[in-house]
Amino acid sequence: FDTAPYYCDDQSETIFGEALRTMPPSPLPLHTSSKCSQPGGSDFRRGLEKSLTRLGIPQITFFHIWCVMSPADWKSRVDGGALREALKAKEEGLIGHVCVSTHMNGAEIDRLLTDHPEIEGVTLGTCAINFPYRRQGVEAARRLRRGVVAMNPLGGGLIPQHPDAFDFIRAPGDPDVVTAALRFLVSDPGITAALVGFSSVNQVAAAVRAFDDFTPHRAEHLAAIRARIEQDFNEMCTGCGYCLPCPRGIPIPRFMDVHNLMQLNASADEIRGRLKYHWDMTPDKAAECVECGQCEARCTQHLPIIDRLKKVAAFKI
Repeated sequence: FDTAPYYCDDQSETIFGEALRTMPPSPLPLHTSSKCSQPGGSDFRRGLEKSLTRLGIPQITFFHIWCVMSPADWKSRVDGGALREALKAKEEGLIGHVCVSTHMNGAEIDRLLTDHPEIEGVTLGTCAINFPYRRQGVEAARRLRRGVVAMNPLGGGLIPQHPDAFDFIRAPGDPDVVTAALRFLVSDPGITAALVGFSSVNQVAAAVRAFDDFTPHRAEHLAAIRARIEQDFNEMCTGCGYCLPCPRGIPIPRFMDVHNLMQLNASADEIRGRLKYHWDMTPDKAAECVECGQCEARCTQHLPIIDRLKKVAAFKI
């Protein structure tokens, strides 16, 4: 069960705590995961203790030094004492495993794991759209025998929302692209688990189907998919939202979602429909960009957001 402070208007840990207290006993062990983004040691400790209280458990199985965006950001967690406090809490039995949740690229993740053998696992964003961006980090984790949890395994919903575009991912026996995308991900021996988000019972059922009688994709199929993705899909926005806030109030992830459709060669009618009926927007707001560059500096995929906003702004309604 993965949660964190601030999820669901800062209610997620409280909701999980109620569930953990009231659910029937399980014959299997229940693993919990939460996070703290504070770089200072004392603040990190307070965050951990708050999470433990809200979850109502004596130990969090996987506790993350959360949202590490860059090597400099990681250095601030080390220098500030967050790592030290996490390791101390593990010795006290409050944490089962010290982990990092990061949006750095693969080479940066490789360096972090190589330099810090005390970090036992990493949560990172990877899916059938952007896996090349973090592949080196996943390979490093496998080499170093660290756990890897894949967040956003369906590309922030982009894959199931465009099943025709991603149908090539499917192998014989895959009933839909959700199953295919999850199978593609966890067929990688470097991936320990996929962290699938749900907003309906049907989505839970779809994810469970993907892992019923699971068998990995054949190596040839994986190689063919990876080659196609590297050519066509690695530059799509996954909608993580770290580009925000925009000083001009531009809803950047929404416009990047529209640009994804453009990359998928969607028709003009599809793009108009996405703008009008899905987002209730016109391209005009995208034209308000002043090219300050703040969004691109924060983008975890280093996408050319400014140029893409210009392209969307030029779209004729």
